Amino acid sequence: MNWWHFLSVLGGLSVTGPLGIAIAGWLLAGKSWRLTLSWCCCFGLGMAMVVLTKVAFIGWGIGSASLEFGGISGHAMRAGAVYPVAAYLALRHAGASLQRMAVLAGVVLALLIGVSRLEVRAHSVSEVVSGSLLGLAVAAVFIRQASLVPSMALSRVLVALCLPILLMTPRLEPVPTEEWMTGLALYLSGRDEPFTRHMWGRMQLTHAGR
Repeated sequence: MNWWHFLSVLGGLSVTGPLGIAIAGWLLAGKSWRLTLSWCCCFGLGMAMVVLTKVAFIGWGIGSASLEFGGISGHAMRAGAVYPVAAYLALRHAGASLQRMAVLAGVVLALLIGVSRLEVRAHSVSEVVSGSLLGLAVAAVFIRQASLVPSMALSRVLVALCLPILLMTPRLEPVPTEEWMTGLALYLSGRDEPFTRHMWGRMQLTHAGR
């Protein structure tokens, strides 16, 4: 497994999904009900936008050929949302400078995961950029809300127990999210086959020949 592929795996649903759930678990354990709801809504909205754009492209070809945009990168979105928030919560009671450095490290990791999706040729620049911006926006909104809460009883034991997720889940089989979204898109659109990037080229040749 090379460096870029490993980073790409860290953005997969098999890693970021459990971490997203772990964040909700940390907040619930600390009896931060409003922040738990806020996190679930913010992260859920980000996930919904990823699914919506991908299903729209696969089922109806809604996207941009000029920007090579066929849906928001889920890896980039989830990484941008999860890693900065996890770093923030893990060092919630640390000094302000250390906490800022941890969040920055989470942002850098998320951005590197986004770059990895380009390196493994899974997404275009527009798809990765939109995913990273959306994910980081989710993280920024949540961290802003959390910073306004004067006290939050987060269990360091729970934080430590979540560390094995980063070590074990990259070895798991990837979650077939693309297959699920393709099936949903075909069912909703009634198409027999999914819309693909190659069809953009065919459409351009067709228009050029007219």
